[in-house]
Order: sequence, then C-alpha cells, then structure tokens
Amino acid sequence: MRVLVAGAGGQLGFELKRTRPLGVELLALSSGELDLTEAGAVRRRVAEERPGLIINAAAYTAVDRAEAERERAFAVNGQGAANLAVAAREAGARLIHLSTDFVFDGEKSSPYLPDDAPNPLGVYGASKLAGEERVREILGPATAIVRTAWVYSVHGHNFVKTMLRLLGEREAVSVIADQVGTPTWARHLAQALWRMAERELTGVHHFTDAGVASWYDFAVAIQEEALALGLLAREARIRPITTDEYPLPARRPPYSVLDKTCLWQAMDWEPRHWRAALRAMLRELS
Repeated sequence: MRVLVAGAGGQLGFELKRTRPLGVELLALSSGELDLTEAGAVRRRVAEERPGLIINAAAYTAVDRAEAERERAFAVNGQGAANLAVAAREAGARLIHLSTDFVFDGEKSSPYLPDDAPNPLGVYGASKLAGEERVREILGPATAIVRTAWVYSVHGHNFVKTMLRLLGEREAVSVIADQVGTPTWARHLAQALWRMAERELTGVHHFTDAGVASWYDFAVAIQEEALALGLLAREARIRPITTDEYPLPARRPPYSVLDKTCLWQAMDWEPRHWRAALRAMLRELS
C-alpha cells in the first residue's frame, strides 16, 4: 500500500513514520513540502504520487492565535482539507482526515459520541469543523474522519514537554483544573490510524487513550512519573486553578471527553489508560 502523509513534520506524522507497518510505502511530507493551501500544487503532487491512501495530519493548531488569524486558520483547516480531498478524489485515493474535540462546546456531561452535534466555541474548532464538512461533501463515504484530543509525543511542542520544563524551572506551577478531557499519546493514535487503514474503516470516529483527566490531573501525573524516572530532580508545587483565573483569547470546552467505544470495537483495539501511555512516553525521554 502506498500512503501519503500530509503534515508529517508534526507529532502525529513523527509517530506514523515510526509505526509504519510492513508492506506500506510511505511518502511523508511536511507542511513545508506540501502546503495544503496551494490547491494546484496539492493536486499535482497527489496525481504524481498516486497513493492508495492519504492521511491528513496537517493542521493550524495555534488555538489562541487563531482568534486573531481567522483567515489563516480556515485556509489551512478548512480549504486546505478540501484541497486535499479533491486531490484524493481525482487520484482515486482513500482519505483519513484528523480532527479535534474542539468541534464540541463541552456542555455535555457524558462522553461525546461521533454523531453528537458539533458546536465549536472558537475559531480553531470552527475551522476544523469546516474541514470535516468539506471533506464529507467532496468524498462522502470514501473517507474517514478521526477526532482526537490532548495529543503529545516525544517530538514537537506539547503539554507534557512544557510541564517538564516549567516543573524543572519553578518552585510552583498553576494548572487549570476545570477543563476535563483525555490525554492521547501520538504513538497510540498512529497505531490506531494504521489499524483503520488496514480495515478500510470509513465514517466519523473518535480516538483517544482510555480514562479522563483535568489538565491539573495530567500535570500531577507528569510530575509523579517524571520524578520516578529521574527526569525531574525535585518536586514542585502544582496549584489547581479555574479557567477564569487564567484567561486566554480562545474559549475551551470545559468537558471534551470523546466516546471511542464504536471505533475500539471495530478495530478490536485493547484500550490503554492515558497514565500508562504517559509513562511509556516519558521512558523514551529518560
């Protein structure tokens, strides 16, 4: 199987390359090598490469900056996704498109199902929802959309690596405790996408690791695991705060736990708790 990955320079792209199954011919293109906002270039490159599958891991992910850069966010996450979908249709390729928990408003009190009505709170979520809608319009049932959340990896910038730095530098760190979701190791997400590709699954799906946490819970776990592995020399005080105490330009969903049951069953996936995944990732850094 010949697979083209767009956005291969990011966390997920990094893990997709590391977990590539035997028999997969992988063309991994960073956003600099394949700019999704350039429709003509995207169509030409896909036509030249003739992949059987495209995985769209490219995205504008600067949640707060998106509030001031709406046009850029929609160009990448909305029109960029559409450009890739058109290229996939013309090449006869399947598409797996990555989306986000931020398409929901967080007002629900139970995990979001794939068919729950989206209602994004900010520009980032709205632009990702626009991408989902355009992909479905163009490809219909010939595509899979996978929403995920709170992704981290040994590669790139993410909450885990930021917390390790802050906990190593400061005596005390304040972390938001009233936003709840599920951390997702990019390694597991990449493995799930390869499993989906093998089984040719289509439709809208959710994937994260198992369990739930607030950002505060996540930070406490990061420190505990890092201390055990010798990644931190001393313990810092972690103070739980509310969203109101740490105002940011973009609103976040207070609850964005995703229901993964249907996808886990379709893939015969053995769920792994987010804390076990975190421990495995930190071992790579130690």
